[in-house]
Amino acid sequence: MKIAISKASGAANYEGYARWLRAVDSDVQIVDMIGRNPEDAVIALSECDGLVLSGGPDVDPQRYNEPEKRNMCGLIDLDRDELEFALAREARELSIPMLGICRGAQVLNVAYGGTLYADLPTAKPSTIEHRHIDSADSSHVVHVESGSIIRRIAGVFDSSVNSAHHQAVEKLASIFTPSALAPDGVIEAFEWGDATMGGKPFLLAVQWHPERMSYDEPLSLNIARHFLHEADAYSVLIRR
Repeated sequence: MKIAISKASGAANYEGYARWLRAVDSDVQIVDMIGRNPEDAVIALSECDGLVLSGGPDVDPQRYNEPEKRNMCGLIDLDRDELEFALAREARELSIPMLGICRGAQVLNVAYGGTLYADLPTAKPSTIEHRHIDSADSSHVVHVESGSIIRRIAGVFDSSVNSAHHQAVEKLASIFTPSALAPDGVIEAFEWGDATMGGKPFLLAVQWHPERMSYDEPLSLNIARHFLHEADAYSVLIRR
């Protein structure tokens, strides 16, 4: 089974995605997309069974037609934006299972017509700390929506997650529905709005970093396990 990761190298945090997936299946082959041009990346994606859009820098607000928000952003990587939006489009065309993590969740929301809070402390002040502080993830509770994918795979309604973001979903793309919410109302996970109707590839987006949590936590390795199950089904039923 081959899993494409939009960025899986360059720093210890990026290497954690492969370790997390291989904790479920040690034979998973990782295809690191970073450094490829979008055309080569989509060709490589056609030989994969799943796509993980990993964490990283801020999405360019021009992508959701709000360039005036750039002054609230940190680092923006235009090349990475180009790569990941191309991968998201191609994955949908090929019906490849998709998992978005942190920035990856934001990319998926914008790719399907949603918008982002460019800076949560400015745009949506809260007593909940979402940012990475003093080189450490923050943490907070999320409420998992009944009937959601997260509820089915993790078996919990409320659980703690880590948190390391200053941007988040503002307007959720109309094709999606929230799967989990922070106590301040920030959308922490989402999925297809009509996933039970079928006809769409598996998609789950989470704002936390399950690969950096204890694997014993309900909202960590369970997500990797379910994602790889979907990828394996894709490899058997569709790609091959």
